[in-house]
Amino acid sequence: MSGHSHWATIKRAKGAADAKKGKIFSKLGKEITIVVKAKGGDPNTNPTLRTLIAKAKAAQMPNDNIERAIKKGTGELESAALVDAQYEGIKGGVAFVVNVLTDNKNRAAAEVGNVFKKNGLEFAKQGSATRLFDRLGQIMIPAADGITEDKVMEVALEAGAEDVLAEDGGFTVKCQQGDFTTVLEAIKAAGIAVDEENSSIGLVPNMTTPVSDVATAKSMQKFIDMLEDLEDVQDVYNNMETTDEVDAALEAEG
Repeated sequence: MSGHSHWATIKRAKGAADAKKGKIFSKLGKEITIVVKAKGGDPNTNPTLRTLIAKAKAAQMPNDNIERAIKKGTGELESAALVDAQYEGIKGGVAFVVNVLTDNKNRAAAEVGNVFKKNGLEFAKQGSATRLFDRLGQIMIPAADGITEDKVMEVALEAGAEDVLAEDGGFTVKCQQGDFTTVLEAIKAAGIAVDEENSSIGLVPNMTTPVSDVATAKSMQKFIDMLEDLEDVQDVYNNMETTDEVDAALEAEG
């Protein structure tokens, strides 16, 4: 994600989305299975699952895939035990945090480590990169007729959100992770359309690193793409703060 604009990152990602549908479905399936194992398979009593199902449908994940992921979580279908892990690194002053969800932690560590080495990095000491992020909920609201900053702020803040940012492309609502589902559902109930596929709980930079050189930004993006292509990788976070020129160049690259 870009510290400059999460919407710029979303715009770039949409261009490559079709080629990565299989990976997206796999990622969402793992998340659904984990949430069901922890809190049950009924979306009426498991709000996190309800949110994930909506996110999966927004990503056009087939209903059969969603049902299989739920059944793996309830034990109706056999499923390998999944464990999570986190890896950190610093490249050119930019902090990276990689989250994986895997049935083979040694394989995941080797694959992520290989991508790090190919890009001139070693794993950083635990906490060296994560300290530059806060774990928050982010709800993305696309710009639309009749949707004003005042309206979004009124609904979001009343529901417990902490901040609303107006950016090119729409609004970003930030909240504590425990308030994510409540704020999301309040916004939807107010008739405000949400980009559910790109709304999530994750790491948000509390300190950014400016990147204004296009070649440097492209190198960073290549590193991110290589990590995201790995089967076990769920999320890749960074604290780059890019300029409009850099955003445009990265978008043109696809």
